[in-house]
Amino acid sequence: MKNIKIIILMVLCSSLSFAQQTPAAKQTKDIAITGATAHIGNGTVIEHSLIILKEGKIFMVVDGRTAKIDISNMTQIDASGKHVYPGFIVPNSTLGLIEIDAVKATDDDDEIGDFNPHIRSVIAYNAESKIVESMRPNGVLVGQIAPRGGRISGTSSIVQFDAWNWEDATVKADDGIHMNWPSSFSRGRWWLGEDPGLKANDKYSEQVNEVTSFFNETKAYASGDQSKVNLPYKATIGLFDGSKKLYIHVDDEKGITDAINFANENKVKSMVVVGGAEAYKVADLLKQNNIPVLLQRVHSRPSADDDDYDMPYKMATLLTEKGVLVALEVSGQMERMNARNLPFYAGTTVAHGLSKEQALQLITLNPAKILGIDTIYGTLESGKSATLFISEGDALDMRTNQLTHAFIDGRLVSLETHQTELWQRYSNKYKSQD
Repeated sequence: MKNIKIIILMVLCSSLSFAQQTPAAKQTKDIAITGATAHIGNGTVIEHSLIILKEGKIFMVVDGRTAKIDISNMTQIDASGKHVYPGFIVPNSTLGLIEIDAVKATDDDDEIGDFNPHIRSVIAYNAESKIVESMRPNGVLVGQIAPRGGRISGTSSIVQFDAWNWEDATVKADDGIHMNWPSSFSRGRWWLGEDPGLKANDKYSEQVNEVTSFFNETKAYASGDQSKVNLPYKATIGLFDGSKKLYIHVDDEKGITDAINFANENKVKSMVVVGGAEAYKVADLLKQNNIPVLLQRVHSRPSADDDDYDMPYKMATLLTEKGVLVALEVSGQMERMNARNLPFYAGTTVAHGLSKEQALQLITLNPAKILGIDTIYGTLESGKSATLFISEGDALDMRTNQLTHAFIDGRLVSLETHQTELWQRYSNKYKSQD
C-alpha cells in the first residue's frame, strides 16, 4: 500500500509539472499604463500615452502629458520608453488542432470526405496546447482556428489564447466556411513515371462543377422543406444570408478569377481569398469586388519561375497600394510553430514598401476587419477589449520584441511557456558551473 501511495504521488507531481498554466483571473481593479508609445493599430501613434483598462475593456487612450486624470487608486504600470500594441491576430491557423505531427492522436485538423461545411474546427480546439501557450510571448493573442482537407474543409471560429477550454476561448463561433478551390494545374506523378513538371489539370472543369452542384443543392434545400435536416446544406446556408464568410483557398490568377465569378454567380455575400500567391495579377478585380486577401506566408519562395525573387516580400505592398484589404496568414510547413513569427513577417514588409504602422495593421486591424471582430479587437480604442501587450521595443523586430506584460480581455496573462522554463532551467545549470 505504501508503494502504491508513492507511485500515485509521483504521477500527480509529474502531471502538475507539465500541466497547462491556469488561465488568468478576471480584472478586478482599474489599470493605468503610463509613459509608453501607444501604437493604436489604425496608423495613429501616441507618445507618452496614458492607457486605462477598466472591467476588461479599454477605458481610454490619451496623451499622458496633457491628461488630467487621477490614477492614484489604480494599479499603475510604468511603461516609459516601451511600446504598447493591440494583441496580434493570426487568421487561418491550425493552432490547438495539432500538437505533435508524428502522433496521430493529437492530429485533428482534417476530416474524411470532400464536402464538410458542417464540421466545426473549434470543437477540436485544445485550449491547453503548449504550442498555443508559446504564442503569447510574441504578442499573438487571438487566432482564427480553421480546418484543413477536402474540397470544403469545414467551419472556422475565432478564439483568444488564454482559456480553460474551447467554450471559454471562443470569441466568435462559426465565422466562415473554408473551401479549397480546384487547381488549374497539377504536377505529374513521378512515382508512376510521369513528368513531374506542371501541366494543365484536365479535371478542373469537372471539379468546379462539383462545387457548383453542391451550392445549387444547398440553395434548393434552403428554399424548400427543411424538416429533414441535412447538416452540410444547413451549415452552408449562412453564406447566402451573410452570417458566414466564404474563405476560398486559391493561389493562381485563373483560380482567383474563377472563384470570384463563382461567388458572385452564387450570390455569396462575403468572400475572402486565402493564400493568393498571384493576387497581385488581379488586384483591380479584387478591389472592384471588395474582396480582401489573407496573404500567404511572407517568408516564402516565389510561386512561379518568372516571379520577382522578392515577390512574397512585397506582395502586401502591391495589394495595399491598389486599395485591397490585406492581412497576413502563416499556413504551410510547420505553420503552428511559425505562427509566433507573425509580427516578424509583418516586419519584413516594412523593408519592402510599407510603413511600420501599415505593417502593424496587417496583423491587427486588417485581420480584425476581415474576420468581423473589429468592433472588439484590432486597435487600442475606447470600448474595445483590453487585449494588448507592452514590449521593450519594436514589436515587428525580433531583436527588440521583448514583452513585459500581456493582457487578454483585461486579464494579465502569463508569458511563461515550456520553452522559457527550459531556458531558465539550463541557464541556471550553466550559471552554477561558472
